[in-house]
Amino acid sequence: MVDESLIKDTIREGRLRRVTIRRLLAMIESAEMAGVDAVLVTCSSIGAGVALAQKLFDIPVIRVDEAMAEAAVRMGCRIGVMATLTTTLEPTIALLQEKASEAGIEIEVVESLCDGAFDAVLAGDATTHDRILSHALKHEMKGVDVVVLAQASMAGVVKTMPRGTLTMPVLSSPELAVLQARDVLARLDGGTPELVGSNGQKARS
Repeated sequence: MVDESLIKDTIREGRLRRVTIRRLLAMIESAEMAGVDAVLVTCSSIGAGVALAQKLFDIPVIRVDEAMAEAAVRMGCRIGVMATLTTTLEPTIALLQEKASEAGIEIEVVESLCDGAFDAVLAGDATTHDRILSHALKHEMKGVDVVVLAQASMAGVVKTMPRGTLTMPVLSSPELAVLQARDVLARLDGGTPELVGSNGQKARS
C-alpha cells in the first residue's frame, strides 16, 4: 500500500499532524481487514503514528527503524544519526533515546542533517545524494561508535564508498526491518526466529 501524500504532508508542515496519523491508522486497519498477518510501515518520519498503532491493533505493526535503533544502542553509547530531512532526524533521535532508556543505557547522539541530499534524490540525482552523505560520514561522524541512517532512501550510500573508508559500523533500516518482520511471522507460525547480532552472525533464539 503506497500513499506518498503522508510523507509529503509531514515535510510540508514540518511535523506529523494528527490527520496524517489518522490516515495511517486507516491504512493499517484496511490491511488488517484484508487479512494480513502483520504490517510493516516503511516511513521513519511517521514513526510516532506507528507507536500508537502498536497499541491499537491486534496484529503486529512494525516500525521500519525500530530494529535498527535497538541494534544501535547495543553497539555503542556514542551514536551518530544522519538524515536528509528534519522530520526524520527528530523522531529517529527520540526512538534511540527511548530504546536506550528501556535498556538502561546512557547514550550521546551526534546528529547530522545532510542538506540538499533529499532534494537531489527527488530529482533523480543519486550521485549528488550519495556524495553529500559520504562527506558527512567521513567528516561529521568521526569518533562515534555506530552510525544510524535515519531514512531507508539512504541505505545504499555505504556501497558507493571504497572499502576501508569507514572505521565504524553503519546501520540502515530496510534489511533489519525485513529481518524483524520475518521473525515476527515466524513466531506467529509457531516457528523459531533467527536473530541477527551486531556482528552479522545468526543465532537461534
